[in-house]
Amino acid sequence: QVQLVESGGGLGQPGGSLRLSCAASGSIFRMYGMGWYRQAPGKQRELVASISSGGSTNYADSVKGRFTISKNSAKNTVYLQMNTLKPEDTGVYYCKVLRWWGQGTQVTVSS
Repeated sequence: QVQLVESGGGLGQPGGSLRLSCAASGSIFRMYGMGWYRQAPGKQRELVASISSGGSTNYADSVKGRFTISKNSAKNTVYLQMNTLKPEDTGVYYCKVLRWWGQGTQVTVSS
């Protein structure tokens, strides 16, 4: 059983920044890739960014150049740095590894 706990969501200003964290209960990020997903109101959950066990990253076109995924394996934590926020970034953000999901953290971008 793997537990994932997200934190760092909240209210962000358009053009501002937020950083999300996903802490795992074990050293799973050393062995497996993981992804950050988001679900906007009335929309399907979508993959925003992913990072492999080796550190290779991929991003959705909508966040390329603005979001950065990274990990600290020693802390069993993966991060999502979100810059130049837009209102359309609003949603619940989830981290996922294999079949396990975190509980989600709300991000709202509004002035």
